[in-house]
Amino acid sequence: MGISFDRALGIHAQALEVRVSRAEVLANNLANADTPGYKARDIDFQAMLGQQMDGQLEMATTNGKHLPVGGLASEDSLKYRVPTQPSLDGNTVDTQMETAEFTKNVMDYQASFQFLNGRFKGLSAAIRGE
Repeated sequence: MGISFDRALGIHAQALEVRVSRAEVLANNLANADTPGYKARDIDFQAMLGQQMDGQLEMATTNGKHLPVGGLASEDSLKYRVPTQPSLDGNTVDTQMETAEFTKNVMDYQASFQFLNGRFKGLSAAIRGE
């Protein structure tokens, strides 16, 4: 009987992938904090993880010249953030909130990574018969 990595690792492998995509979206928001008219976006983590677990995520391109994207976030999975205080130029990025969300996402990523690392160490020890 072989090892089922899906059963051994749980949802943490998929969670890492979704967290990476969310980090890209949040970093993009921060990079465009001074861009007039830019609308801050975010990923619904629970919905994305659910889609990832169901194997429903596919990247769509709108032009045949587009390069394949390594991230999981497609235009359909991104949601506009509701601004607490939009600026006069139409930009909805709240730098403090984006920084806090980015930091929380990094901490959640590290927690999932550490959990996976522990699981791999346990599997490795089991394979060696320890």
